[in-house]
Amino acid sequence: MDNAIPELETIRRQLMSLARPKKPKMLVVDDEPDNLDLLYRTFRREFQVLKAESGVRALEVLQKEGEVAVIISDQRMPEMKGTEFLKKTLPQFPNTVRIILTGFTDIEDLVEAINSGQVYKYITKPWDPNELKAVVERAAENYDVQMQRMEDLRRAQTQTNLISTILQVAQDADSTEACLEPIATAFGKSFLTDVCILQLVDSSALASSQGTYSADGIEDNWLTSDPLVKEAMASHKIQGSVNVPAEPELADVAHYQSSGIQAHLVIPVTYRDTVLALLSLQWKQPCSLREDELTLIHLSAKQVALALNSTR
Repeated sequence: MDNAIPELETIRRQLMSLARPKKPKMLVVDDEPDNLDLLYRTFRREFQVLKAESGVRALEVLQKEGEVAVIISDQRMPEMKGTEFLKKTLPQFPNTVRIILTGFTDIEDLVEAINSGQVYKYITKPWDPNELKAVVERAAENYDVQMQRMEDLRRAQTQTNLISTILQVAQDADSTEACLEPIATAFGKSFLTDVCILQLVDSSALASSQGTYSADGIEDNWLTSDPLVKEAMASHKIQGSVNVPAEPELADVAHYQSSGIQAHLVIPVTYRDTVLALLSLQWKQPCSLREDELTLIHLSAKQVALALNSTR
């Protein structure tokens, strides 16, 4: 491990304890109840299976549940063909992998659907469970790869934008105080926090100058009474909890109960072993950061230290 960031190890372990894999979602659509139940039983162990008895009902399910990894739809259904239903899902859920089950030779409809990207594969009825499972397994893998690529691109862009913002703020600001809010906002938006506070430190105590980002517009600063803040100030090391309700010493702290904050990272912004400021990242749900994001926060805090020092 990089000797520069050993203090992150405790937070890493906390994140790993939360990182339990969830079943991917699948939607199965068929107007015949027996087929619908068979599809459900076939895939319920590997997927969180949602059911719909028509294209109209399936669209309602998607509106409520959001994106799913895989859709399996019968082709011949009343009101709406499977290909017509799948076409309607394409604009809102372009990454979902779509599979058609057909007992008819609707080749013209299927070829058009496949060529336009609406359908990944079609399976003829009566379908073989092993064949269908193999197709769905590959479909889910394709979905995972696509989502991973998109997430990697988003994270790379986040890193670039965050560092660029910090450097630009340092260049443009005419005082240290002027840096605080734009940097807090950049961190808050980059890591999807509910609250982010960047507060100056003077003589080992929190100063009044601060910059705050709040996703809901509510700005409530209770850092002076937070035990994580006190420990971060004393140790000069990152402190935090990725799941506050699971930690008795924090769950009973009044401001966590009143604010609804369920995850909190506190990062001392240090320059030559002097704490210049404190960076507080707060979420109203258990933390879902990846390890590389945690490292980015740490390294970006070093850039903030340089920025603040240059404006003093």
